[in-house]
Amino acid sequence: MTSTTLPYRSGHTAPGAYAGHDTTRRPSFWRAPFSSTTYREVGHTLTSLPVAVAGFAFSVTMFALGVGTLVVWLGLPVLVAALTGARALGGAERGRARSLLGLDVPAPDAPAEGLRGRLTDAAGWKALLFHTVMFPWRVLSFTLSVTFLATGWAVALFPTYSWVFHRYLDWPGYRLYDFTTDAGVHHAYYIESPAQIAAVSAIGFVLVLLTPQLVRGLTNVDRAAIRSLLSR
Repeated sequence: MTSTTLPYRSGHTAPGAYAGHDTTRRPSFWRAPFSSTTYREVGHTLTSLPVAVAGFAFSVTMFALGVGTLVVWLGLPVLVAALTGARALGGAERGRARSLLGLDVPAPDAPAEGLRGRLTDAAGWKALLFHTVMFPWRVLSFTLSVTFLATGWAVALFPTYSWVFHRYLDWPGYRLYDFTTDAGVHHAYYIESPAQIAAVSAIGFVLVLLTPQLVRGLTNVDRAAIRSLLSR
């Protein structure tokens, strides 16, 4: 089994390189939040959720139906359909990995002819396993990517809209909490001073810088799974 991480194009395409991307290497730590490479990886984690839902629903439904009807032999063609469909979905996954992750993996060999050959197709069973086990991981990847991306930029840009709370809500600043205990003691904290606003923005920029590293780690799991379960 071999796999290749595709080089990205930078003005010229090297012989044998995959033409279609626009950088030659991973962006630096400081450039990553603004790099198209990062946002292609984010796009992969975001689009992976609906793809994973469809793949999981198909794989689990067809496998359960096939196993459940084996007693009347109807399950055999159902399992063949499940393996064939899983293979096709695996091909789509390789295409997404090629365009969004820069990862090129060779397609597995075609299954042997006949019912027995298709039922013993190792690549089909691995594809079925891929669509099943990757579902919870991709739910997690989607959640973490959206949370860190949205939170990081929203907090980093806080100085640009911090005035809204004072003007329209009659708060001295952004309210973190405001409550009165049963004993009648009032507690409140607002982010209102320039130093507080700057500190909040700095925290946001830290999250912005860390988000590409997080997304890279998440997509590396996808890369490993695709290499292991969807390639030759």
